[in-house]
Amino acid sequence: PTVPVFPPKPSWLHETLALLTSQLHPDANHKEDLVFLKDVFSEKSLSYLMKIHEKLKQYEKLSPTPVLHSASCLAEDLAEELQNGPLEDDERELLLLLSTPHLKAVLSAHDTVAQKNFDPVLPPLPEDLDDDLEEESVKIVRLVKNKEPLGATIRRDEATGAVIVARIMRGGAADRSGLVHVGDELREVNGNVITHKRPDEISQILSQSQGSITLKIIPAVADEDKLRESKVYLRALFDYTPFEDKATPCQEAGLPFKRGDILQVVSQEDATWWQAKRVGDCNLRAALVPSTQFQERRLKYRMKMGTFPTVVSPKVPTCKPVSDFRSGITLSPLASSYKSGLRRSFRLRKDRQASPGEAHTPDANHTDFLIYEEVTQYLPRPVERPRLIVLIGSLGARITELKQKVIAENPRCYGLAVPHTTRSRKSQEREGVEYHFVTKAAFEADIQDGKFIEYGEYKDNLYGTSLESIHRVLDQNKVCLVDLQPEALKTLRTAEFKPYVIFVRPRIYDSQRKHLGSSSSLSVGITVRYLTEDLQEMRQSAERMDECYGHWVDYVLVKEDPVSALAELQVVLERVQMEPQWVPVSWVRT
Repeated sequence: PTVPVFPPKPSWLHETLALLTSQLHPDANHKEDLVFLKDVFSEKSLSYLMKIHEKLKQYEKLSPTPVLHSASCLAEDLAEELQNGPLEDDERELLLLLSTPHLKAVLSAHDTVAQKNFDPVLPPLPEDLDDDLEEESVKIVRLVKNKEPLGATIRRDEATGAVIVARIMRGGAADRSGLVHVGDELREVNGNVITHKRPDEISQILSQSQGSITLKIIPAVADEDKLRESKVYLRALFDYTPFEDKATPCQEAGLPFKRGDILQVVSQEDATWWQAKRVGDCNLRAALVPSTQFQERRLKYRMKMGTFPTVVSPKVPTCKPVSDFRSGITLSPLASSYKSGLRRSFRLRKDRQASPGEAHTPDANHTDFLIYEEVTQYLPRPVERPRLIVLIGSLGARITELKQKVIAENPRCYGLAVPHTTRSRKSQEREGVEYHFVTKAAFEADIQDGKFIEYGEYKDNLYGTSLESIHRVLDQNKVCLVDLQPEALKTLRTAEFKPYVIFVRPRIYDSQRKHLGSSSSLSVGITVRYLTEDLQEMRQSAERMDECYGHWVDYVLVKEDPVSALAELQVVLERVQMEPQWVPVSWVRT
């Protein structure tokens, strides 16, 4: 056969293979063998293997390091998000790639390597052991912790006095090593006997140790914990600061969070202290949060002792009537505004049942406290109705005008629920546009039938917003904007409406009253006094609404001026329609 001619220095192995294949010219004597050889070299699988080999050699020279050690979990989360909505061609291809067993195996191998700590080189183990430990099964464990917590808590066994590992924090140094387990007895830390030390002293020693840390352990009899991370997500309904909590087993291991934070609970094995991560945090280690049962027990105890904290409100708020919060807002979105300072007395239905999506805990059948709410991410599909947008506002927010401007700029996308009234129709008004005009008898009958979300009386006329008017807008595939008393959320916060709640509050500056204080005239002095009272009332109104209804709020819009507030609101409304949002899990599961 013809001898192949190769370039002096081929650049790639797969190119050499292709060149060899192209220059194989069989003759009559070796035709069968060369045809077989050419077929082998022409196989695509062999070419792919050559390319993979070259890529690996190339990356080997770069000494790559893993970016994170949870690529498999990240791929699973991405696949779940892609499955929740309509897919473009490139998204469908990505979902198919993420589902292939080969890619899953590669990511799993990547995580296994990434989670191993290959340096620094540990010093040799001690050759001698204490005499009292010779007959026991002793394990010497060396860990490397680089300015991070060990990721384990300890307790004193009441019967034996031994120092026991109480829990292992998922993702911490102890968990990654796989060498320390719940129930292990801790005897020494860096050669120091800790048998007679208090748990807080031992925790301090562990936290202050850097680099290599040596533990002498009596292994537990119990089997190693092999449970996988859970996928339970909770919305926190209260603020928590572990350094102010005397009950926590280890304040450094606690997870601080604010009301509204989303927590991923990775372990509920301990009935008192769960392990959780805050969604969005860069820290992949789990930390301790009080369990629902434990938080409920101590809140009940504090209520019994008369030390119930004001920052944690019972499920049924005991605040001032919400009618005091909506001063100066007209009942009709399209009618002219009434005189500023108008107080409306709103009566809300008293025959409501608690909605399935109302703030609850995983075991909330008998709880009266706001602790956690199990949530999941949700984005309406094209075949589903849009989510209801509920605007609630404190004194001075002027949310009706804000809502009108949003609808006026995009009437095809947004609509409003037309209210009912018993007053006479004016000449320029149209039935079903400004109002639904009904008789007082018909209005009162609808009240008895529970058709109104809220209703009230002004100058001997009844006004109200009905559920039917909201359905009418949503059935047109429009986003319905309503501004309501926050108490109405008890009716609307269901899987049927899936409301997104926006709390609008005015920005209040103390400097607003300072520029008037320089004059000494009587008229200016009176103006300053009334302005000061108005600002104080606005501030108190916002604080009361936040305290009583903040756990239902998805977004807080601080209104500085009408133009910027409108722009911010429009961005939020687009985000609700385009991006997944956290909602109560009961709204999605059927």
